[in-house]
Amino acid sequence: MPTETRRRYVHVRRVDECDTLDELFTHCLPAFGGAFLRRIYQIMDRAIGMGCPLTLSVSGPVTVSGQHHTWLTPLLETGWVAYLSTTDAVCYHDGHRSLDAYKSGPIHEVPIFGDDGALRDEGTIRVTDMAFDEGVLLHQDRFVSAVLARPEFQRKMTGTELRYLLGKCYAAQEERNGIAPGLLAACHRLAIPVFVGAPGDGSVFLNSMKLWAMQQAGLIPEYRFDLDLHAEVFEACAYHRWGLFDNPVHALATVILGGGVPKNYNLQPEPALGQVLGLPNVRGYQFDVQIVTAPVTDGSLSSCPPAEAVTWGKVDKDTYLQTTESLQSDYSIVMPFLIKALLDNRKRYERMVEAEGAEAVFASEPKARGYLRPRAGYRLFEGRGALVGRLIEDVRQNREWLLESLAYPLAP
Repeated sequence: MPTETRRRYVHVRRVDECDTLDELFTHCLPAFGGAFLRRIYQIMDRAIGMGCPLTLSVSGPVTVSGQHHTWLTPLLETGWVAYLSTTDAVCYHDGHRSLDAYKSGPIHEVPIFGDDGALRDEGTIRVTDMAFDEGVLLHQDRFVSAVLARPEFQRKMTGTELRYLLGKCYAAQEERNGIAPGLLAACHRLAIPVFVGAPGDGSVFLNSMKLWAMQQAGLIPEYRFDLDLHAEVFEACAYHRWGLFDNPVHALATVILGGGVPKNYNLQPEPALGQVLGLPNVRGYQFDVQIVTAPVTDGSLSSCPPAEAVTWGKVDKDTYLQTTESLQSDYSIVMPFLIKALLDNRKRYERMVEAEGAEAVFASEPKARGYLRPRAGYRLFEGRGALVGRLIEDVRQNREWLLESLAYPLAP
């Protein structure tokens, strides 16, 4: 029979007695799917409150649908996020609103279950219930091709460098046309690294392929842009090392929205550091929350919960029962409310500091310190050279283990 101290008795509050979203999430979601959402919120609140850097994995058309403007950019501007993992498509579609021919607004709504044949006849592209003229893609291709042909791109670079430079170009285009800054522009301004684990699966790289093909066919004199995937993966590992050993919190949290390659890319630095490079004392994420639509029984990468990642070492085995959760839901439904609640918490702490002073507030409300970390953020992209250098030195010090790892009795 469980002891009284082990039981979590259900206590709820009427919604009309709640003054904040924090109170709503905490007291009005007692069971079932609502309880999963409550735990997601509480884990994020705890991670942010302890000052833990967040890594963010986002799959799906967040830029086509405008979700980056509603909740993603506000999250990035808090200073809580260390880096972002997403898709090439998210980066490509991020530029549509700033195109010269479509600055009045390229995206419109269509029914999910409408006449797709008719849409094709009229030259309309559909992404679920978002749509745009086929001409948007043609203009975007010309823009991306013109950007990739610029002198600063004619070298080998990591994908984070590519997207940092692309964000700078998007920002200039957006400013010229009076358009709100997009996702890559925000990441460029905040020096947030943006990783894409499958760069060949998207139209930014398709336009690079076009320029490469034109050079091969002798249509242009040269095209020297190339992606350095080794350096990019190593860079992600360097940031994970920074979170575990250099940052004062010595822990990382991850927020996974949707599955697929961005999710796996966000989780792979731990096995890369510990299993492949053989470095000691490497831990996985202390906090891991994910919101995915895939049921765990479908056996896909998208569906696997944080507990499964524990067996790989990607999530900390000593804390996961209290610091991880997976919610089966469409993240576009819940993220605006989660981020609004967390931002409201920050505002509340800011008001308290104005009234009482930082020292008094941090003593009475320890989470305030983590919430109120500098909005400028970690700016990891600007420090990537030093961070990569430290990891190179770790590799150098692990010489014996690494050389031994090359030996295997291969079949003749």
